[in-house]
Amino acid sequence: MAGRTAPGTADSAKAGAAGLIEALGAVQRVARRTVRGCAHAEPLPPARSELLRLTARRPGISVAEAAAELGLAPNSVSTMVSKLAADGLLNRGRAAADGRSVRLTVTERGTARIRQWRDIRAELAGRALERLEACDRQAITAAVPALARLAARMEEL
Repeated sequence: MAGRTAPGTADSAKAGAAGLIEALGAVQRVARRTVRGCAHAEPLPPARSELLRLTARRPGISVAEAAAELGLAPNSVSTMVSKLAADGLLNRGRAAADGRSVRLTVTERGTARIRQWRDIRAELAGRALERLEACDRQAITAAVPALARLAARMEEL
């Protein structure tokens, strides 16, 4: 019986997951709109923003590795890299090992841009959290580690 779930448990988990995804999506949309609304924030399309953040987390990542990580076609990522490089946010360098493959790194300007977005979103979320009841703030804070584990499990699937 190991690995099996009780009848109805899968349906309950699926319903809970649907609500969770909807709520997280709403949080993301509000955060994106807030960044877009800041004239000094210069927003990027979500896919380019995600590529920039991925490169910041994994300096030296290749275009193929980034494409696999993001679940996108390599030619799409290559196009995004060209645009981010033209904007001065990414550097394309040659790998030391073979000199042919391209390795990506974030420029100082790109790092500042990521920090700015993060600060704007954190400020918004912090102000909103302050307006919630204490029990909601505690529940959200307590849920963060579990949400990170959920993301890791979803990645595995």
